Amino acid sequence: MCCLEEVEMISIKDEDKASISLKKILSICLIFMFLSGICVMAADTKINNVKITLSNDYEMNVVTSKNKVSEILEEKHIILLPDEKVEPGLNDEIDSSKEIKICKMSEQEEVIEIAETNSELTMDQILKAYSPIVEKIVLEQVSIPFETITKDVSNGSAEKTNKVLQEGKEGLKEVTCKIKYQNEVEIERTEISSIIISEPVNKVIQLNKKATVTSRSGSIDRTASAQTTSATGTSLGKYKITAYCSCSKCCGKSNAMTASGTRATANHTIAAPGNFPIGTKLKINGIVYTVEDRGGAIKGKKIDIYVNSHEQALKWGVKHLDVEILN
Repeated sequence: MCCLEEVEMISIKDEDKASISLKKILSICLIFMFLSGICVMAADTKINNVKITLSNDYEMNVVTSKNKVSEILEEKHIILLPDEKVEPGLNDEIDSSKEIKICKMSEQEEVIEIAETNSELTMDQILKAYSPIVEKIVLEQVSIPFETITKDVSNGSAEKTNKVLQEGKEGLKEVTCKIKYQNEVEIERTEISSIIISEPVNKVIQLNKKATVTSRSGSIDRTASAQTTSATGTSLGKYKITAYCSCSKCCGKSNAMTASGTRATANHTIAAPGNFPIGTKLKINGIVYTVEDRGGAIKGKKIDIYVNSHEQALKWGVKHLDVEILN
């Protein structure tokens, strides 16, 4: 009986040993298969050594399994700035050189990129905005306008006549300016220095009390006998009188040159319709003006008086005044 039990015990131990051995063999097989899979995956995944050059010329070597440029940059946490570009392109794969270059875009490339992203602007508009600014030092002679001084000796009389005691004369100065041009258009002017060549001479007008004569029928105004004719000229009736200066808003230029070739002068120059020959003398509001300029909008019974500034032109507004042509 004892021998039988011993035999059975030995048999059980052998079975256990066999089972353990089988488990070990299975475990080793599984480990071997797992390692084989890893080796296969590693063989299928290609590792790249890539050289990345940044826009500041800093170079870095990275190891990656990616092939697409955008994926490599994203993996290495490299962000392109708005004025940078990358070669090859973001959607390209690295070539045999295994090199990625990041550099600054040229001005022309920036313009093209802006045009592509902003459909409201045309390429021509953007290129004009990026046109270079040219600076020039210019020496030119500029007239100095004279002032008109009025002396009233009429003692408060309601009816007055005027007399020119002294004709006005423009002065002259030499001005050195720094002028900036873009697309051949002046965009900024800065005066550096100026030298006065000749001082202006003021125009002096004296307002006198209108003289009267006495006849047998009583006191008669010398000029009251005719409404259209005076001692100095002929009345043309009321005209629409406006004002202008030499700025681009008023006449599209800034050199104050008139159609007659003279420089426009305040209290002297007017623009009148073509029925008034250049040089015609017209008296308006007590001041004698000379027709020296023309204008596309100066037609019919309209006259434009030259003033020194745009502010004065706006302040003048529109007036309806009597105009007298001098004989």
